Amino acid sequence: QRRLNRRPPVTLLDVFQEHARRRPHWPLLRFQDEVYTYEDMERWSNRAARVFSRHLELQPGRTVAVFLPNEPTYVWTWLALAKLSCPIACLNCNVRGRALQHALAAAQATLILASPGEWLPPGVW
Repeated sequence: QRRLNRRPPVTLLDVFQEHARRRPHWPLLRFQDEVYTYEDMERWSNRAARVFSRHLELQPGRTVAVFLPNEPTYVWTWLALAKLSCPIACLNCNVRGRALQHALAAAQATLILASPGEWLPPGVW
C-alpha cells in the first residue's frame, strides 16, 4: 500500500533496478537454454539505452513502437526505453495488415524498433 501511495509512484523500472542492485546474480529470465540474471538485463538495457540515445537521438517523451518477438531482446529494449523515459507501443509481432496499420496509427509513434526477421509491408509505416 505504501508503494501505491508514494509520490512519485514506484514504477516497474524502479522495482527492477532495486532487484538488480540487491540481487544482481539472481535469475530473472530463462529463454530456451539460456538464463539471464538481473545484472545481465541491467547491462544489456544500459547498452541499448546508450545506442538509442546516441544513434537514434531518442528524447524523453518520444513514443516508440516495439515490433519484436517474445525473446530477451524485447525485455532489455523495454527497459532501455523506460530508462530514457520513452513511452512504448507494444505491437504484437503476429499481427499484420489493417490491424497492424491501426495499431501503428493509434500509437502515434515516431519510431519503430523491429528485429531483422520482422517485415513491414510498404504503406504500413
